Amino acid sequence: MLAFINKIITLILVPIYLSAWSPSYYIVKLFNQPQELISISENGISSPDDPVYLTAHRGVSALAPENSLPSFVEAVNHNYYSAECDIHLTKDNEWVVIHNSSTDAKFCQYGEVSDYTLEELKTFSYKWGANLWKYPDMRIPTLDEYLDVFVGTDTRPQIEIKADNYDLLYTVVEAVHEKGLAEESIIISFDLEQLKVIHEIDPSIELWYLVDEITNENIAAAKALGDNVWLSANFSRNDKASMQLAIDAGVGVSFWTVNTIEDAKMLYDMGVRYMETDILCN
Repeated sequence: MLAFINKIITLILVPIYLSAWSPSYYIVKLFNQPQELISISENGISSPDDPVYLTAHRGVSALAPENSLPSFVEAVNHNYYSAECDIHLTKDNEWVVIHNSSTDAKFCQYGEVSDYTLEELKTFSYKWGANLWKYPDMRIPTLDEYLDVFVGTDTRPQIEIKADNYDLLYTVVEAVHEKGLAEESIIISFDLEQLKVIHEIDPSIELWYLVDEITNENIAAAKALGDNVWLSANFSRNDKASMQLAIDAGVGVSFWTVNTIEDAKMLYDMGVRYMETDILCN
């Protein structure tokens, strides 16, 4: 039944939804206007001698739909240090870039990513995101397509593994090697065991352990895994005391998601130089 509904959506409703003569088109444009990026350097934060390294959260979602190829191109064009994405596995074990395990939130069609093949997902149309109307033919990116954006650039790919899988993690490592991006790539996960598997496959790849609150325990876990393992912490779930734990321990740390000049300045004054953001730029 869901496949039939999605076919109707694809063949009938999507053309209407994205058509310039449809009222829905103007509603979409109204609610998906791009946002102007806020420069931290113009607000007295960061300098050439002491820079802040900004990660574009799910790409530059202020200018293009999150986790879309245009959002990652914007990250390169705006000289972000890195651009974070989320990856899930399809039914035929292909990695695709999407935040949720289902397509419901961002695509016109509905369902779990794992229930569809890559070929099927490539027929799905985006329904939400900044400047959506500029990209009528935009489709869900594969991991390889995402990585292609960064080849020959100064922006690092940052890959969050969202799938609950261990057996196919080697394919992520293979992908970054095949693109010549093993040294540039950062692989991140909330699942410490996944990071351990990646580390065993290639100890040289930089890993960031995603955590909500910084504790002595997860600091120790990151350090035990290797010298090139960082913490990536939820800014809203930490106070200055827990932030200071990581700083004092000498572990690399980045905070997500930092979206105001005031928050960026507080972190900068504490000595933090790595931040993930939706709206800030250098």
